[in-house]
Amino acid sequence: MWVITVYSKGNTKMFEYDNEKEAREALKGISGCKILSQVVYFNDPGLVLTAI
Repeated sequence: MWVITVYSKGNTKMFEYDNEKEAREALKGISGCKILSQVVYFNDPGLVLTAI
C-alpha cells in the first residue's frame, strides 16, 4: 500500500493507493507539502521468503 500525506493550510490529509504507479500519478496533481510512503506489513504472505 502507498500513502500520500499532505500538509496544507493547517490541515493534514492522507490518501491511500494500491500501487506505486497510481500514487505517483496522483502526487503530481496535489499541491502543498506532500510525502509519499510505502506501507509494508510484515504479515503479508506476498513478502514472505521460503526457506530452502
